[in-house]
Amino acid sequence: MADTKKRLWDDRVALIEDLIGGVFLLALAVVPIFEIILRKISGSGLVWSTGFLTHVVVWVAWVGGITASREGVHLSLSSSAEPEGRFWKNVEIVKGVAVTAVNMAFAIASASFLVRGFGPGETVGVLPIRLILIILPIGYLSMSLRALWRPHKKASPWLALGLFLGIVFSWVSIVNLLEVVFPDLPFAFYDSQEVFWNVFHWFRWPLIAALIFLGVRGLPIYVMLGGTALFLFSGNWGMLATLPNEAYNMLTGNMIPAIPLFTVTGYLLSETSSGKRLVRFFRAALGWLPGGLAVVAVVACAYFTTFTGASGVTILAIGGLLASVLVESKQYGKDFSRGLITSSGSVGLLFPPALPIIMYGVVAQISIKDMFLGGLLPGILLVVALSSMGIVRAVRNKNERIPFVVSDFFSSLKGAAGDLLLPVVLLVSYFTGLTTVVETSALAVVYTLLLTLVTKEMSLELISRVLRRGVPVIGGVLVILAMAKGLSYYIVDAQVPTMLTAFFRDNISSRFVFLILLNLALLLTGTLMDIYSAILVVAPLIVPLGALYGVHPVQLGIIFLANLQLGYLTPPVGMNLFLASYTFNEPMSRIYRQVVPFLLVLLVAVLLITYVPWFSLALLG
Repeated sequence: MADTKKRLWDDRVALIEDLIGGVFLLALAVVPIFEIILRKISGSGLVWSTGFLTHVVVWVAWVGGITASREGVHLSLSSSAEPEGRFWKNVEIVKGVAVTAVNMAFAIASASFLVRGFGPGETVGVLPIRLILIILPIGYLSMSLRALWRPHKKASPWLALGLFLGIVFSWVSIVNLLEVVFPDLPFAFYDSQEVFWNVFHWFRWPLIAALIFLGVRGLPIYVMLGGTALFLFSGNWGMLATLPNEAYNMLTGNMIPAIPLFTVTGYLLSETSSGKRLVRFFRAALGWLPGGLAVVAVVACAYFTTFTGASGVTILAIGGLLASVLVESKQYGKDFSRGLITSSGSVGLLFPPALPIIMYGVVAQISIKDMFLGGLLPGILLVVALSSMGIVRAVRNKNERIPFVVSDFFSSLKGAAGDLLLPVVLLVSYFTGLTTVVETSALAVVYTLLLTLVTKEMSLELISRVLRRGVPVIGGVLVILAMAKGLSYYIVDAQVPTMLTAFFRDNISSRFVFLILLNLALLLTGTLMDIYSAILVVAPLIVPLGALYGVHPVQLGIIFLANLQLGYLTPPVGMNLFLASYTFNEPMSRIYRQVVPFLLVLLVAVLLITYVPWFSLALLG
């Protein structure tokens, strides 16, 4: 009876979380559209819209993070395969304790930030800001509990240990909270802060090393980044409330609402028949070329990745469909087809309006329009490089070409016209100044929803499916960004970029050698870190180095993104390799063999992007 009641309670809580996430995502999409309309009618928009949207993103992030914890889908560097052997099962327990402890520490630090960072009278619109940001400690606490107390299951006996360690890790914040409630605390409490800092000063590096080890074994990336920042601040006499403060500053950035909105667009496309319509059109338009079906697969993947901003989503959404098309044609073997699709998953990250381009522009303070233009030719180069693999194979094997049929072309064009117009509408509206980046992302959501009405696919089931799949991914990405910002703040505050620049200036005079080292460092970064957290953590380090060696800021950004997308494919822990293994139900060793030839071709293309500035700068004028 008790188990049944808990199951019903868990289901109701899950439904409420999904509804809250859906309502806030809908608000993110609708408000910017009203802004566009009002600006055209009256010449001015909604005064409160910017503050409203940025704080809605905070709720989307933590409701999504809570949902991701519920579903167990937080992004990590390895698959969640069942561990074998006692040692690895114990490692899984340690992972759960680490997730609980780090989240609990951040929950307490967030409460301290709320109480000490904002006065009772501060508001956003008519709402007290403390009430709005209550989601920070609630969100962290929920993620802490769900690490070892999943829905429909009993709490792990290790939960209490994780919560206790979280309290220990955040003792300074607890003292700060008690100071607000009880101003006359005895000095012993303040003295305990000194003991805390002295202890962590010695233990921070072993703890960080443990987090990195657990990260390779599947610890969520946000915990690895956030825990590292937590221990660095704890061991360096830093205020822990700085970390949630930086998370708040990150998520209330003016460009950040574009991330959830473009991601929703990608999921709407992937959950409808858009993929089938586009594949049919590209097949009719390009299938007659030698290796035409391979070209179709690459172009279709690039299209989807551009809007999802996450290459893994493309593999999950249309990887199976494209693989079946290639294999059933009997022109390409199973290994070639799956290797091509896995490799094609990230080539769209350089085309506008891909989110990594926007994020890099914000962090490096470069014109986003320039970044869009700078990514076009390199993106085309990557598409051509992979397509050439299919063309060469087709010519070598003398594969029979698919004839070009005019009626099929126009029939498929009519069916896919709405999908093909989406990037045209968005880019024209943005480059003509009609919409901002955030408004463009909102327009993408509304356009895609209207497209589902035209194609008669709109239904409550579709919306529910998109939200159930999209909200955890959105929350997972935003929480990673929030955690990465704290680590980035520490790196900059510790003057690491300045020291790194001085080292390179004193020891490396060759621009060529610098670029080689940059390629190697970024390739390694791409294997160990998702692209968004890498932008926040690593970009501040390389921007001053690029200026030191005279690398154009736009070219540096394109080099950065091109190398990171290549890292997604690099064994042994490239993220796309795990997703391909899941999608195609293949062991990782076979995925490695399938991907390596394409990885080498892409490596040549990335080296061309690195050492030939023309690709990144030709369209800038």
